[in-house]
Amino acid sequence: MSTRPTPRATYRFQLNGDFGFADVTATLDHLVDLGVSHVYLSPIGTAAAGSTHGYDWLPPPAVSDVLGGIDGLRELRRAATDRGLGIIIDIVPNHTGVADALANPWFADLLRHGHRSQYASYFDVDLSDDNGADGKIALPVVAADGDLSPLEIDEQGNLRYYDHAFPIAPGTADGTAAEVHARQHYKLVPWNSGLIGYRRFFTVNELAGLRQEDPAVYDATHGWLRELIAEDLIDGVRVDHPDGLWDPQQYLRNLRHDVGDDRLIYIEKILAPDEPLEPTLPVEGTTGYDQMRIIDGLFVAPSGVVQLTELNEHLTGDTGDAQWFASVEHQRKLTTLRESFPTELRRLVRTITHSDPAADSESIADACAELIAALGVYRADYPSLRPRLETTAVRIAAANPSLTRALDAIMRATRSPGAATSRLAQTCGAVTAKSVEDSLFYRTARLVSAQEVGGDPANPAVSLNEFHDHNAQRARRWPLAMTATSTHDTKRGEDVRARIALLSQVPERWSLVIERVWLGTEIPDNLTCYFLLQNIFGVWPADGEVTDELRARLVEYARKASREAGLRTTWTEIDEDFETAIERWIHQVTTDPIATAVSDLVARTSSAWRQETLARKAIALLGPGVPDIYQGTEWWDDSLVDPDNRRPVDFARSLEHPKAELVRTALGVRAGHPEAFGASSTYHRLPVDGPASDHAIAFGRGSDDAPEIVVIAARFTHSLKPESAADTVIELPRGTRWRDVRTGVTHSDTVDLAAARTDHPVAILVRD
Repeated sequence: MSTRPTPRATYRFQLNGDFGFADVTATLDHLVDLGVSHVYLSPIGTAAAGSTHGYDWLPPPAVSDVLGGIDGLRELRRAATDRGLGIIIDIVPNHTGVADALANPWFADLLRHGHRSQYASYFDVDLSDDNGADGKIALPVVAADGDLSPLEIDEQGNLRYYDHAFPIAPGTADGTAAEVHARQHYKLVPWNSGLIGYRRFFTVNELAGLRQEDPAVYDATHGWLRELIAEDLIDGVRVDHPDGLWDPQQYLRNLRHDVGDDRLIYIEKILAPDEPLEPTLPVEGTTGYDQMRIIDGLFVAPSGVVQLTELNEHLTGDTGDAQWFASVEHQRKLTTLRESFPTELRRLVRTITHSDPAADSESIADACAELIAALGVYRADYPSLRPRLETTAVRIAAANPSLTRALDAIMRATRSPGAATSRLAQTCGAVTAKSVEDSLFYRTARLVSAQEVGGDPANPAVSLNEFHDHNAQRARRWPLAMTATSTHDTKRGEDVRARIALLSQVPERWSLVIERVWLGTEIPDNLTCYFLLQNIFGVWPADGEVTDELRARLVEYARKASREAGLRTTWTEIDEDFETAIERWIHQVTTDPIATAVSDLVARTSSAWRQETLARKAIALLGPGVPDIYQGTEWWDDSLVDPDNRRPVDFARSLEHPKAELVRTALGVRAGHPEAFGASSTYHRLPVDGPASDHAIAFGRGSDDAPEIVVIAARFTHSLKPESAADTVIELPRGTRWRDVRTGVTHSDTVDLAAARTDHPVAILVRD
């Protein structure tokens, strides 16, 4: 039986060489003041030199000396325990850093000895004769022209190509650099050749995938974790990208055995809007992108989405609606698979044809591509998703009968766990992430706040019915899952998304700002500028003063966003003239006279933004699940995508701040009523009647059928009329009096929306 504690809230820190264990220790009193229960750390393992995130960890696994080493972690643990705080760490089983091959002893040994290396089974390498690299490990580091003349043997006896250094196999050092290269177990190939000899994390060549399905690999990568557990230094783990693994289900069963029943396991699993989390997984739940989508969508006005669709089509030529998304996403996945994952596709096809030699390779490749493009989930080999794979195959065959035989072969090959099943799943996840989140989400601009990890920009609005139904199910099925609002991977922070979502409430006024910008600035590209303008509006200072620092941040963001989109400039083929034009345009938008138009709309919507940022936070803090507070988001936060959202945080700021005060109040309520938020807690939608019923958000939390806490907030507040709020009545659970935790005012039986929110945008009531 599980003896795991119920976290009250987690607080996520991003560790690096400038912010380690000692710095976290110095903030613990701040966390106690907020009321959180668990410190939640980014990866703590030894990482590549200068790493700012830790996901490029290097073997052998150990606590990073840069962060403070094992003694620093022990001191943090002692200090946290003294304050009643637990510790959760982020672990990275899927991959290891290989940017500097020599810095990774496992990878270096693989390159030096090839299939004879003691670490050959650790990496998912392709050494087949028909791998396109003469049966060697393809390393795509050479210029596009394939010129190897810069190759040399350095003073340490390594083979060097510019900044890249590689080990040399024993007995192969004689002759020219080119002759030495020809004798190695690896082959340096052009970066755009479509060849790579190992499974990666998505398309990141610097992160090589590990074979956790091999018990030896699992033991080698988790021995240090077992030691941390044996010494009782951690209370749980967050598993990075389990969908990249060969068999996530078995991996998580192994992990649960290691961590035991008294520690927490959270997984970074990105769920599609219609995808349930596999119920058999031995975890507390996901890290919460699914809940973030629901909370964000609740504050998007459906009527405004219609007008924003028209605006987007007028400016960019695309609607950005569900039909457009379905078509473009499908094509984007097909293109991404062929252009960015040709090696993975070839390996997948070989696996299927190996089990069915009569299958036609070209047809199998086409059928695999169509399946991956149509599935709509990261991977469909979880038991609850197998029917989805089968029905998708039937649908594709009906639309394209020529693929029927190939699809039948794929279904047979993937009927049971094995190579075909896992390779299809791993490839599908990588293609989905790269083509949608890291590409398509930068190529459309109907409402960019919905273009988020785990988001659903095709259908950005969530109804009250959907919101309450989702929460009721979450309370029953995954009551201890995390609730994310901002993370190190979100493309915009929670308050930025809240500001942008307000555009759905004021589309007419937004159209006037667009007109002013388009008439008063030099537009290098309609789509790029419309995409960026929404983000600029999202981070615009309340006082209207755009500093040089913010302008520089916007330029950096625009550069990354434009290159990710890959429409006018890319990471590998940079259009400097275009990027310079965008920088000039940003300067025009952020200075008068154009800046005045943006500032005016920010001012007009500031009250609604304040109300709704607090309402969103309250739902995250008091709804089903465990709230996760990303560093610094207890105050207003204007972060954009990484590395912008990993900037240093000033923890000395006062907690006399609207968001911080809400966090303290809400977590105080959770502390005082633990049963109402625990594993057996319940969620209750409260009846609402009146002209503003579609504005009112009202629910109760409790144990069994007796709510102990009531939360009342509002959405679409820009158009919420005081008289309508006063005429809208929330029915409270009967038989008791309900006390507002802030004011002490009590209510019985009913309360109107205006009265409940007289003193604060969010009313938190407790059973008196």
